[in-house]
Amino acid sequence: MMRERIGFDGLLLTDDLSMRALTGPFAERAARSVAAGCDVVLHCNGDADEMAAVAEGAPRLEGRAAERADRALAARGGRVEADVAALAAEYADLTGRVAHA
Repeated sequence: MMRERIGFDGLLLTDDLSMRALTGPFAERAARSVAAGCDVVLHCNGDADEMAAVAEGAPRLEGRAAERADRALAARGGRVEADVAALAAEYADLTGRVAHA
């Protein structure tokens, strides 16, 4: 609806898929969200198995979605580089869970 009826061409993000507004396996929720027009799929609760399933169902950010993401990042001042391994280690330290980087 946002894309077709309203003509919105900005970056669209889902709500947190772990809030369970959608049903079904997490990979399917992610795939349906992208098929509905979302560019980015969010999963925020920290469950590594659920996150892996969301990543499985969501495609890489490319094409028009990547262009929209680049425009959104430029509007906020550009990209911020992240040390994924360090962030995973910090997450593991804070939560007592195994780091997956």
